[in-house]
Amino acid sequence: MPLTMNREVFITCAVTGSGGTQDRSPHVPRSPAEIANSAIDAAKAGAAIVHCHVRDPETGKPSRDLKYYREVTERIRDSATDVVLNLTAGMGGDIVFGGVESPLPPVKGTDMVGATERMEHVADCLPEICTLDCGTMNFAEADYVMTNTPGMLRAMGKMMTDLGVLAEVEAFDTGHLWFAKELVKEGVLKNPALVQLCMGVPWGAPNDLNTFMAMVNNVPSDWNWSAFSLGRDQMAYVAAAVLAGGNVRVGLEDNLWLGKGQLATNAQLVERAVTVIETMGARVITPAEVRTRLGLTKRAPRSR
Repeated sequence: MPLTMNREVFITCAVTGSGGTQDRSPHVPRSPAEIANSAIDAAKAGAAIVHCHVRDPETGKPSRDLKYYREVTERIRDSATDVVLNLTAGMGGDIVFGGVESPLPPVKGTDMVGATERMEHVADCLPEICTLDCGTMNFAEADYVMTNTPGMLRAMGKMMTDLGVLAEVEAFDTGHLWFAKELVKEGVLKNPALVQLCMGVPWGAPNDLNTFMAMVNNVPSDWNWSAFSLGRDQMAYVAAAVLAGGNVRVGLEDNLWLGKGQLATNAQLVERAVTVIETMGARVITPAEVRTRLGLTKRAPRSR
């Protein structure tokens, strides 16, 4: 099918993620204050949406602690910088099996909890968007599985809809898009849905352009979508996503580098994405325009 370039593009910045990057770059934010400040800087650089995980401030390891999410949320909302807040709901679905001969019981690193607990911080903070990893998937680690059963996804998706929080479907393969369409058909998620195409994450969809276009062509035409890839391919996918009619995601969750030997900040990655988008003849849209497009309502700071 012919490509239809998107000329009104929104940028999402994935600020810190849950990967083991905390000791690979001094720019990966750890504390709630660092995460919020990095998100605000990314917004000032042109990101309309900031996608946030939280980490233990001392170790930098991923966390589900409600107090950290609450502090990040309040710091961003209390700032003078407008941005759409997108919190992860992907934590709490991790199983690490005991090895190929003795897989059960699960071993250290397992963090598998129920739907309500996985959604606790979303219900408390009420971000405008939160993520829904729309399938179970093997990652690069030998015995680790990101676990999202159909029942779990239906339960979490309904909670998001009932809370008035827009689910961003994280699609790591075409089957995830297939199930997302089923969730919309069942009324669990509202139509049109929002999708993030996650390319090049082992062992999901590889980031070659044929696979990318297969993913794009499986997104319903009236849905909103964006895409990213990892590492050195991050900026190439800014261009590819815009050319294919979508929006873009950059940030330290997916890539630590601005260039060879040059560690990036989130703001620098957003600035580079803005340059790519504008050089292509498109325009980067604002948080207010994103809210209009996606049907979002801006949340006020928490009353004290």
